[in-house]
Amino acid sequence: MHNKNLDEFMSAIGYKFKNINLLKNALTHSSYANEKNGGLVKDNERLEFLGDAVLELVSSDFIYNNNPSMDEGKMTRLRASIVCEPTLALCARKFHLDDFIMLGKGEELTGGRSRDSIVSDACEALIGAIYLDGGFANAKEFVNKFILNDLENKKLFFDSKTILQEFIQGIHKEVTYEIIGEEGPEHNKQFIASAYVADLFNVTSKGHTKKAAEQHAAYEALVFLRDNGYKIETD
Repeated sequence: MHNKNLDEFMSAIGYKFKNINLLKNALTHSSYANEKNGGLVKDNERLEFLGDAVLELVSSDFIYNNNPSMDEGKMTRLRASIVCEPTLALCARKFHLDDFIMLGKGEELTGGRSRDSIVSDACEALIGAIYLDGGFANAKEFVNKFILNDLENKKLFFDSKTILQEFIQGIHKEVTYEIIGEEGPEHNKQFIASAYVADLFNVTSKGHTKKAAEQHAAYEALVFLRDNGYKIETD
């Protein structure tokens, strides 16, 4: 069940809504709206559309002004790493957005609260809601605080398998991925993946798809390598 304490949520994000209905709208998934009669409850898809545009502008402005020597191609790839679904979901979970999303009963039972697509869409809707409620400056402040922080780590997460592959090839070794288990009910299954290189690391992580589990395992491997003094290139 979702957390209904919106004062707690506004305290967590550092922004107090003047129009609380905008926040409620941003937190309303289509599955919840569809269960309510009379069409009185609207889902967050229109706010998501708006928030996506605000996020792209703010992130583009940030990248342009903070990387004066970066060419268009690299700026485009960096922006993609910031606004992609897994990265936005990662950011949103830092301030527990997933706990406050209103889901329909079926979506709740099938693990929708942990689904990256739902969490990232709600994050974009929240940005749109802040923009409408408090203007561009407040929306920009929110994006800077929660999305554009710790970018090196986010680049590492977004393209973890490619970055790990390039590093391992550079030291003339080979990384192996393996799905070593599953857990949870069929409708909300998590896969457990390992990533290992002989005499270097053997890490495991989880994901709702095999691909996601392998990506998370690659990220854990990169963090392990970085924490142990290896230089990891993200460009």
